[in-house]
Amino acid sequence: MAARLAKERCHDSLVLALFLLLFTALPSMGQSRRAPPKPTNEECLVCHGDAGLATEREGKPVSLAVDADKFKVSMHGSILACVDCHADVKSSPHEARPAKVDCSTCHAEQQSAYDRSYHAKAIKAGNLKAATCVDCHGGPHELLAASDPKARVNHANLAVTCGSCHGQKFVMEASGQSAQPYLSYQQSVHGRAVAAGSEKAAVCTDCHGSHEILQASDAKSPIFKFNVPQTCAKCHKDVEQEFMQSIHGQAVARGNGQAPVCTDCHGIHSIKAHLDPTSSVSSQNLAKITCARCHEGVRLSDEFGVEGARATTYLESYHGLASKLGSKVVANCASCHGVHNILPSGDSRSTINRANLVKTCGQCHPGVNEKFALGKVHVDAPLSADTGSIAVRWIRKFYLGMILMVIGAMLVHNVIIWRRKAIARRKAHLRTVIRMTQPQRWQHILLFTSFFVLVFTGFALKFPDSWFGTVLAMSERVRGWAHRTAGVVLIGVGVYHLFYVALSRDGRRMLADFLPEPKDATDVWTTMRYNLGLSAEKPEFRRFTYAEKAEYWALVWGLIVMAGTGIMLWAKVSFGNLLPRWWLDIATAIHFYEAILASLAIVVWHFYQVFLDPDVYPMNWAWWDGKMSFDHYSEEHGLDSKTLLDAVESEHKELLPEEAADENVPVSEHRSVE
Repeated sequence: MAARLAKERCHDSLVLALFLLLFTALPSMGQSRRAPPKPTNEECLVCHGDAGLATEREGKPVSLAVDADKFKVSMHGSILACVDCHADVKSSPHEARPAKVDCSTCHAEQQSAYDRSYHAKAIKAGNLKAATCVDCHGGPHELLAASDPKARVNHANLAVTCGSCHGQKFVMEASGQSAQPYLSYQQSVHGRAVAAGSEKAAVCTDCHGSHEILQASDAKSPIFKFNVPQTCAKCHKDVEQEFMQSIHGQAVARGNGQAPVCTDCHGIHSIKAHLDPTSSVSSQNLAKITCARCHEGVRLSDEFGVEGARATTYLESYHGLASKLGSKVVANCASCHGVHNILPSGDSRSTINRANLVKTCGQCHPGVNEKFALGKVHVDAPLSADTGSIAVRWIRKFYLGMILMVIGAMLVHNVIIWRRKAIARRKAHLRTVIRMTQPQRWQHILLFTSFFVLVFTGFALKFPDSWFGTVLAMSERVRGWAHRTAGVVLIGVGVYHLFYVALSRDGRRMLADFLPEPKDATDVWTTMRYNLGLSAEKPEFRRFTYAEKAEYWALVWGLIVMAGTGIMLWAKVSFGNLLPRWWLDIATAIHFYEAILASLAIVVWHFYQVFLDPDVYPMNWAWWDGKMSFDHYSEEHGLDSKTLLDAVESEHKELLPEEAADENVPVSEHRSVE
């Protein structure tokens, strides 16, 4: 028995020993299977804390360094370890290149919104320069909270962050867009307020959103037309409520895409204060630009029966005329119709409702009554059937007829008298000098006729709304051919004149007399001194004065310039294929400004000599019959002895032969100049 008990105790002890041995072995077995611990931040920074650590990707050096101090104060550094983002890194050092960090691991909602954004779609379409997370938020090792003044997405820095792409001309043009919106925002009331330190003024994300930035054509975008009022209401809630009750807001609520929203009047990125003269809602720009975009043409009339020409009829009233002259207090569109609370006149709340007109007009005209307030503001609006409109209609007809008859009769009366007196004055000059030969007169007539046709038809194209365009009520095709035909005539006269001065005796003499000489310079000085009363010595001139010489050579120069540029513009396709396109732009500019110079020179310089000089009143008739008074010519061109002698000789040939025969006096003895 004792032996059996001892044997059982020995067996139990052996089992216990095996159990204890197994129990103590299990931890070490588990320890041998467990993965090694992940690297700590300190272990990672042993290598990545080296500022010179870099690698090469696509032939370009890429830094792998991490600033330990900046990482510690960043959002990630305070809550995350390196391996929380670089989860595939198991040891330090590591040989394999870590996989790209996926921000959606922690920011799934933001990543989902970004994936629907314009930026993400641009990247998928192949535009690798479109913004990613780090472009806006900064590097993940230095990322700061939006509340941090140094953060790239802080309110004060956000516009600059967006401008790092959207403010770069070549970056935006490469993607088919413009950098102007960002530049306009910088000059806007919002951009300037942010730059001045405002924490409330709108920045890019306030209007466009942050991660889910969508195109304006997307109905979900906050800048989609029908969403704009709600977007602006984030800051301007009271204005939005007032606008949505107006006729414009009600139309927007019905889905009318032609109704204006905030950006249609105030601008998009270039929003400026209403006191800024460059603002679209400034008093001087409302009627001419902003309101006129919709209310001037026929679009609203055709679609909704709203009267057109509201801007021009305002601008022709006293209010509009005073506004054009720079008045800053005269009534404009908003003064009468309201700003955001614009309502139709039939609405009892409208500022132009009949019951409210006294109050509205009384803002500028204290003491007005209902009779005053019923006057028309849009003065040339279609006349109605009321008594005042009927009276104005008949008065207009009466006075237009009176003006035509009375002024027409005055004109005919004066022309008849002027003609009689002009003929009598002309006949009073019995002794004349041949100033222009018949070929010269024909050249002159063709020259000034073609010149004036060119002036009227040319300026009619440049200023179609001017009296040039009104007088020449013709189609552009007819105007164009008239202009070109006159140009051909002018060039033809120039070519003929070139042969005339080269081949004819009169032409060669005329050219020689037109050549400048040193005396011309002194003549300018002596003429001014004499006419200012500083000298009693009256200047003497030869056949052509310095003024006439200057005009002749200016004409030669102008004809060459106008003909050359005119031919270039006429044959623009041929010249455009031979020369850079900007040559045509230069030709256009020269043609236009040379035309202005020539026109003013004719009116100011030539017309004085022909019409306004008291010595030639009512005009210098030499252009018509080639003759000038002998006395006037000898007074103006006393040094031109040849012309004066020719005139005397011609007179003697006509008169003296008979007298000489009677008195036995030789003709040669009468050849003298008085």
